[in-house]
Amino acid sequence: MTNRLSWFVIAALVFGFLFLYGPMVVLITYSFNANKLMTLWGGFSTKWYPVLLNDAAVLTAAKNSLIVAAVSATFATVLGTMAGYVLARYRKFHGRTAFSGMVTAPLVMPEVITGLSMLLLFKEMGYWFGWPKSMGFSTVILAHITFSMSYVTVVMQSRFSVFDMSLEEAALDLGAKPLKTFMVITLPIVAPAVVSGWLLAFTISLDDLVITIYNNGPGSGTLPQLIFSKVRRGVDPTINALATIIITVVATGVITSHILMTRQEKRRQRDIQAALQSNK
Repeated sequence: MTNRLSWFVIAALVFGFLFLYGPMVVLITYSFNANKLMTLWGGFSTKWYPVLLNDAAVLTAAKNSLIVAAVSATFATVLGTMAGYVLARYRKFHGRTAFSGMVTAPLVMPEVITGLSMLLLFKEMGYWFGWPKSMGFSTVILAHITFSMSYVTVVMQSRFSVFDMSLEEAALDLGAKPLKTFMVITLPIVAPAVVSGWLLAFTISLDDLVITIYNNGPGSGTLPQLIFSKVRRGVDPTINALATIIITVVATGVITSHILMTRQEKRRQRDIQAALQSNK
């Protein structure tokens, strides 16, 4: 059996990468276009980046998006980890099917339906309980937590399903309490999955437009809303510069997290090997 790649596999890989990353390359290239017209190359220039960074509306929207994404991703990760743990460890309990369905429903629910449902819920809560008095940061964050925790739940349920239970059992046999076992043994081992879930929730929240439009209010506009409003009036070269910055930041974060998780996994494997050697 040969390990050489066939021409078909190579062609499929090339086509797949071009299909995924070709538009990004074009967008990044045109962010350095001196001409304001998107369809006409006017030479290399970086003038759109200072224009973008001096735009107060863009900076405010970017700050709002980062705050909403970071807060909602953090809460979604905590709730998604708990839900994933329950679904993976307790396979038979009353109401499990209903609980699983409610947790994962936002994955298959159209965003228009989710956004409208959350809007109606907040309006009814404001009428009956006096909160929220108006739509804004709090409603957007709660709406983002609602749908992003479903993605974290799927990631964590998959990770807990393949977790080696003997490690926890050994810690319990040695006298550790269940909470300490989870914090000292379980959580460090599943930490890469937790980080992956947080990054996934952060990216989804940062990218969301439809649900945000339904549940947002004055003064809390996000970056996707700003980009959508600008594109409707015509393609602005500063949008290319903004997209390039976002791509750079996201790529840097993904690469950095991959390197850190790879190092952590290698360190964990070395510790396991050292423990096995010491027991021989």
